[in-house]
Amino acid sequence: MFPKCKPSFRRHFLQGLAGAGAAIAAPGVMLPARAQPALRSEYEAFIEEIADKHGIARATLRRWFAQVKPLPSIIRAMNAPATSRPWYEFRKNHVSAVHIDGGARFWLRHAATLERAAREFGVPEEIITATIGIETHYGSYTGSFKILDALATLAFDYPKRAEFFRGELEQLLLIGKETSLDIAGLRGSYAGAMGMPQFLPSSYRKYAVDFDGDGKRNLWSSVPDVIGSVANYYKLHEWQPGEAVVVPASVSGTPDASLTDDITPKTPIAEFRKLGVQPAAPVSDDALAALLPLETEDGLQYWFGLKNFYVITRYNRSTNYAMAVYEIAQGIKGRVKGI
Repeated sequence: MFPKCKPSFRRHFLQGLAGAGAAIAAPGVMLPARAQPALRSEYEAFIEEIADKHGIARATLRRWFAQVKPLPSIIRAMNAPATSRPWYEFRKNHVSAVHIDGGARFWLRHAATLERAAREFGVPEEIITATIGIETHYGSYTGSFKILDALATLAFDYPKRAEFFRGELEQLLLIGKETSLDIAGLRGSYAGAMGMPQFLPSSYRKYAVDFDGDGKRNLWSSVPDVIGSVANYYKLHEWQPGEAVVVPASVSGTPDASLTDDITPKTPIAEFRKLGVQPAAPVSDDALAALLPLETEDGLQYWFGLKNFYVITRYNRSTNYAMAVYEIAQGIKGRVKGI
């Protein structure tokens, strides 16, 4: 029911409604599309590169990049990594009864899967478990940053490692193309690592495995896939089954700096012996090792890092990280097997 008004006003009002309805209902008549927000020129250039290289639709790429929010907090975190602290500080926060007890419970809960992974990949249960523990405390915390935000921030606003992170961003976009994962919604670490094992996108594509047999590689909620993927990662980085990880070293005086400037195991133990650096536990003279100085509250402590120690550093390129994995693993093994 119209309120009282002049006939001419009522006529024009009805004509306007009719016109609007015709515009909506008439076939072939297009309403103006909602304009997409303008993207940074760096994003547009990257979109063109990825579209040409991998055949991902430009509209899809622009939709993803329209959701990116650069985060200064990520840059701050990258500039102050926890692994850069002295060993004794890092150890206090990462090698604890909480990590070891949690690892023992994880092992007992998933004993059959860990045993199968150890058998198929040759990587001990305790090393697999300790890695998951130090990364996400057995899946209890997998990160709160949007992976797309993190990698875009590092790719375009962190010049000293921009090339590396542009590569990881490219790998994330390929995951979006190849899987049903919503890459704009994935969350993880400030460095763009994902899931319980904290794989970067390139590691997901290369090393993740379907260990539960459901046809998917799920690093977020499939513990078998997580266990199998960590073991596969170490195997493909040439883990040596049955071999030691580290051996304590006895050093008299201060060793030459050239002996401690590289974590790559390339010097035979026999050569270290000639230089006055002695292993404090049995190890073959032919074994290749690196000499690792660890900063304790009482001074430097030295270890020989063998091939398997170096393999752990392929997961995280830090002596502190690899030593923590080793110590947690030894503690977990002691809890589970009583040794």
